Amino acid sequence: MTDTRPGSTVSAESAAEPSPTTAKRAALAGGVGTLIEYYDFSVYAFLAVTLAPLFFPSDEPAVGVLLTLAVFGSAYVMRPIGGWFFGRLGDRRGRRHALVVTVVAMGVCCALLGMLPTHATVGVLAPVLLVLIRLAQGFSAGGEIGGAATYVAESSPAGRRGIFGSMTPIGSTLGFSVAAAVVGTVSALTTPEQMSAWGWRIPFLLSIPLAILCLWARVKLEDTPEFEAMAEKAEVVRSPLLQVIREHPMSVLRVIGIAIAMNGSGYIGLTYFSIYLTGEGFDPQAIYWTAAIAIAIACASFPLAGLLTDRFGRKPVLLTAYVGFLVLAYPVFAIMGSTDSILVVGIVWVAYMMFNGLAQVPAFPQFTELFPRNVRYTGVALGFNIGTIIAGGSAPYIAAQLVQSTGNSMAPAFWVMGVVVIGIVTVLTLRETSRKPLPV
Repeated sequence: MTDTRPGSTVSAESAAEPSPTTAKRAALAGGVGTLIEYYDFSVYAFLAVTLAPLFFPSDEPAVGVLLTLAVFGSAYVMRPIGGWFFGRLGDRRGRRHALVVTVVAMGVCCALLGMLPTHATVGVLAPVLLVLIRLAQGFSAGGEIGGAATYVAESSPAGRRGIFGSMTPIGSTLGFSVAAAVVGTVSALTTPEQMSAWGWRIPFLLSIPLAILCLWARVKLEDTPEFEAMAEKAEVVRSPLLQVIREHPMSVLRVIGIAIAMNGSGYIGLTYFSIYLTGEGFDPQAIYWTAAIAIAIACASFPLAGLLTDRFGRKPVLLTAYVGFLVLAYPVFAIMGSTDSILVVGIVWVAYMMFNGLAQVPAFPQFTELFPRNVRYTGVALGFNIGTIIAGGSAPYIAAQLVQSTGNSMAPAFWVMGVVVIGIVTVLTLRETSRKPLPV
């Protein structure tokens, strides 16, 4: 009888060990696809200040920005539903099949955002359409990163899932960097009036060629050895969601706890910093480029985090990240709130995002190591997306609301501290699984 507890394996039933070549191809395809998906999803955040008066005109600029961020967060409401849908598709029809559908859907939604009429043209219908498309985008994104993490982990040798899996958070994080760079470029090439009139549409419409590129890369992939072995042995389950909730509830809760810590801290650096610094008087174009460069530099450290988690385990690296955030959160906001040097801002931003790498890189292989293969895609997607709703998409809105309601620009630092404490508690309940084969 197969033991499906986290970390358990039955070698006779396991798929053949993937080759390094297979792992490299999977990691590259997963990382590139996730980069494009997260570009599509995050470009909205970098345009929040521009979009606010176009879709939520108000005498109080802060109110328009808050409403725009609320719409950004609303997309995350649909992520667990998308995670269920694509998790079921991935666990029943194959990982590759689900990942192809997500990239097409995401590209279409992003392109539609670039074609939306504004409030000045159609009145209240404009924000309604904005919300509906963001909800559809959230649904599509719900199946992406969990699927990419599953695909890469199942295509990687035991003991090297950290280094190969680092491509998934590199892709998702670089998606934010590319989005910032594109918005910065468009902003530099247009006047403020042109940016408000039509320039904001360009970053959204660029998703069309990017989605085609990603689709071309993903349709060429084969499915993972784990899924093929599972299908061959007729282990595909009828309802992955019910089975994962019934048989692996603690694993789902652990994924939620780690996702809360990772996303609640990470989205502050990925989205809120740019909004906060623009509000503090920094030139928006300078902030776009600082964000793009700082995030890209930090991403260069992610493979090191992958090597560290393969060498020392998931738990030590995750705990190092969370303790680092506890120590850094307050000084980071103190420095950003007091300096007028964009160089200082950039250095602090890089340091913050490097700790985000230490939090992200071990998390994705850890998620996959908590579930057997017949419900792995669903389990990862469900837990990750619930955690992302609680403390991911809501993070920039909560941070802005904390500052608005308290008048204290340091308030978001306490949010970061709170979410990483949840991560610490969660990680202390884990068993180390970094060197074990994936459970079957």
